[in-house]
Amino acid sequence: MDDVIFEEFKGTGNMELFLDRSLSERRIYPSIDIKKSMTRHEELLYTKKEAEKVITLRRMIDLLDEKESTQVIIERMKKTKTNDEFLDTLSNGKI
Repeated sequence: MDDVIFEEFKGTGNMELFLDRSLSERRIYPSIDIKKSMTRHEELLYTKKEAEKVITLRRMIDLLDEKESTQVIIERMKKTKTNDEFLDTLSNGKI
C-alpha cells in the first residue's frame, strides 16, 4: 500500500534524492546516488552558462559507475570553495 501512495505522490515533488546503501557500507558520505537524484526543472535554477556546465557534469558522471562518480564529485568538491569554482574545473581540467 505504501508503494501505491508513494508512486501517486512521486510526480508532485520538486526534487528526488536517492541514497545508496552500498556507498554507505563503503563509508562514502554523503551516500547519494547522483545519477538517480534530480531536481525537476533544474534549468530554471541556473544561468545558461551554469546549465551548460551542469549538463557537462551529468554527462561525465554517466560514463562512470555510481560509486566512482560519487567519489569523483566528493573529491572535486573538497578542492573547491564555491559552486562556480567547482563547475569551472569541468571545463579547464584543473582537478
